[in-house]
Amino acid sequence: MFKKLAIAVPMSLLALSSSMAFAAEEIRSSINISANIPTFAFHAQPVDPNFGKDEKMSWNVLTESLNPLRAAYDIRHTNGSVNAYVEGGPKPLFNGNTFIPLTYVFNGVTLTGASQEVVGDTESNAGMRADLVITAALPGSKQTGLYTANPVVIFDAVPRI
Repeated sequence: MFKKLAIAVPMSLLALSSSMAFAAEEIRSSINISANIPTFAFHAQPVDPNFGKDEKMSWNVLTESLNPLRAAYDIRHTNGSVNAYVEGGPKPLFNGNTFIPLTYVFNGVTLTGASQEVVGDTESNAGMRADLVITAALPGSKQTGLYTANPVVIFDAVPRI
C-alpha cells in the first residue's frame, strides 16, 4: 500500500505541475474601450479625443518662442448660441517662480474669465467646427525650466430669447 501511495503522490504532483506549465504560457491582452456620444441638442468637444490629456508647447528655436496649441472642436446647440470662458480667468504658465501669460482664443474670440458668445445661434444650429488656439507670450531671457498650466475652458448653452 505504501508503494502505491509513494507512486500515486508524485504522479499527482507531476500532473498538477504540467497544468501549471500550460497556465504559464497564457497571454492576456486587456483592452479598455470608451465612447463619448454627445447629445444632439448641445455639445462642445475636441475632435481629437486625446486633446487635453498631455499637451506640450514646444520651443521654437528660430523664433525663440513657444509654439501655440491648436485643437479643433465640434460645436452644436440647436436651441440657441454657445458661450465660453476660462474658469477663474486665463491661466498662465508657471514654474514656481515666474509666469508666462497665455491667451486663449476660441473661434476668433479671446476668452476671459467671463462668459461670452463664441458661436452664434445660426451657426451652432447645424453644428460646426471651430479652433481653440492657446498662445504664450514671449518668455524673458531668464525664464527657463519646466512651466505648467491647467486651464479649464467652459462652454455654455445659451437659449434663444
